[in-house]
Amino acid sequence: MTENGETSGGQLKQAQKLIYENNFGKALEVISDILSDEPESIDGLYMKAVCERYLERHAPALKTLENLKKFAPDFGRAWQEEGHVFRELNKVDMALHAYVQANRSNPALTASWQWQAKLFRQVGDAAQASQAEAQLRRLTSLPRELLAVTNFIHEGKLQKAEDLCRIFLQKHPRDTEAMRLLAEIGTRFGIYQDAEFLLESAVEFEPENVQLRLDYIQVLRKRQKFEAALEQAKYLHGREPDNPLFQSHLAIESMQIGDHETAFQYFDKVLKKVPNDAATLTSKGHALKTYGRNEEAVASYRAAYEAMPEHGDAFYSLANLKTYRFTDDEIGRMRKAVAGSHLTHMQRVHFNFALGKAYEDRADYEKSFEFYQHGNELKRLQSRYDADKMTAEINAQKEICTPDLFSKHVNKGCAAPDPIFIVGLPRAGSTLLEQILATHSQVDGTLELPNILSLAHRLRGRISSAEETRYPSILHDLTPEQLATYGEEYIANTRIHRQQAPFFTDKMPNNFRHIGLIHLILPNARIIDARREPMACCFSGFKQLFAEGQEFTYGLREVGQYYRDYVSLMQHWDSVLPGRILRVQYEDVVSDLRAQVMRILDFCGLPFEEACVDFYKTERSVRTASSEQVRQPIYQSGVAQWKHYEEFLSPLKTALGPALTEYQA
Repeated sequence: MTENGETSGGQLKQAQKLIYENNFGKALEVISDILSDEPESIDGLYMKAVCERYLERHAPALKTLENLKKFAPDFGRAWQEEGHVFRELNKVDMALHAYVQANRSNPALTASWQWQAKLFRQVGDAAQASQAEAQLRRLTSLPRELLAVTNFIHEGKLQKAEDLCRIFLQKHPRDTEAMRLLAEIGTRFGIYQDAEFLLESAVEFEPENVQLRLDYIQVLRKRQKFEAALEQAKYLHGREPDNPLFQSHLAIESMQIGDHETAFQYFDKVLKKVPNDAATLTSKGHALKTYGRNEEAVASYRAAYEAMPEHGDAFYSLANLKTYRFTDDEIGRMRKAVAGSHLTHMQRVHFNFALGKAYEDRADYEKSFEFYQHGNELKRLQSRYDADKMTAEINAQKEICTPDLFSKHVNKGCAAPDPIFIVGLPRAGSTLLEQILATHSQVDGTLELPNILSLAHRLRGRISSAEETRYPSILHDLTPEQLATYGEEYIANTRIHRQQAPFFTDKMPNNFRHIGLIHLILPNARIIDARREPMACCFSGFKQLFAEGQEFTYGLREVGQYYRDYVSLMQHWDSVLPGRILRVQYEDVVSDLRAQVMRILDFCGLPFEEACVDFYKTERSVRTASSEQVRQPIYQSGVAQWKHYEEFLSPLKTALGPALTEYQA
């Protein structure tokens, strides 16, 4: 096989042609050659299973599909093919399950909707059959280009999907489904601003389209525009006040703005109609956790897994409380679930991380690491993260953000002193520092605000991946007026998260990559670097399942390389912006809280308040993974937990390199 894959590509086309000609035996011979060179070829394994089914080799076909799903757990056509095999074996329930999973992974698979409809009718479930038929009608009414775009999206071929969708939109600029699909592509690329604009426009064109508004709510929430998301949820609820889906969205968006009583009211309304809805029970648990009602949160999560034993999110949510300890029965349930073959990809991820925590609490560190590692491996299958590309981006900051850049923009930007940025790596103590500061009478605690990351993306521009990015080099070209405008926009756009205090925190950890930009647009903002010993910090990140934005945590090498790059970049900021950043070592906070509180407040120009030492007594809601830990006094036990796993962490130590010992420099 050649390096560029031309041989295997030609062989795949040859095998496909033989399948179309019903020459399945010969096709299998060609596919065997492909798989001998590329045993993880998704297309090769899929076509192998198809041939085996047509040759009535059902057992080998199922084995091939199980192998395929290890490499591509969300590959919808694998589930669809499994449905075909089970249907031919007259195993209706298993076929139905496979078809349902196929359409969850890829809603563009018309054959799966078609067979769902037929089989649900066969088993007497008319409601599910009607829903499947409605989905089938919707798909078959789409232009073929948009059906292809939908398929590309759900097979992870995002560039193909974007190219085809843009060509279609050039011919049909007001097609709202094309706009919705392009917004979904943007969301998957993390380009939320573009996605928001597309969906806002689509809703204006077709205001009664429910799916557009639901997608719009999701993007607004990702951009932390919680008031705007709530308005959309209220609109849908106003149309159909008794619709449990709309009630659920109203509850979730109310929770996002801190209106917990309204959230609980509507969660309860949903549960009155659908008492055993696992997703709603889990969402209610999240709201209770955020509000500090821990025992009720546990009860809600438990009710969720009782309602749906394969609902891994409920088990992981219990693990994510940090203070919860699983029972023998719960561990048995989770082990039984992961041993089966019917879990979705994310269900399997959730169970693995929850089991990692369960065995960690029981001091079975080998078994615990096995589950943490497998959970991360599954997440990495879905990730497009490139550690070397991130290193290049960080090096670009060091090359572009020179003393000359900052000397020519002295005291430019917006003069507001309001923000206190807390940067670093996740699991380094940033939530603890935020809690300390937010307890002060002059500081509002907010969230991990996306505004700086969004501005950096805007400055990059919409350019081809083959071209050099405009950011950070564009920083040299910005005028004083532009810098001031960007700073003023940040202050204005973050006001929604504040109360009345003169200062506020922004604890987006990834902002460390953009300290040059922050300094230029907000020269009077405070910046605090929350740092933690590298092995403890990196391993804590590795065993924490982050929803999004921290993909470097899915591998020991990746998280180690990211930490090393972080230390290197912070050394650069210290050299070009001396005295601009306060470094706070987590271990120092743990060993002498009062001294560090005084040091932090002094840096921020704030008078000492005893309440900051008693930060754990505050009743403010906390949404991060550390929410339960910061409601307790400082404890020493977490400082060296990683040492229990040291024998498994050689790849991490290697990746850290000099940062393993020089992280305090």
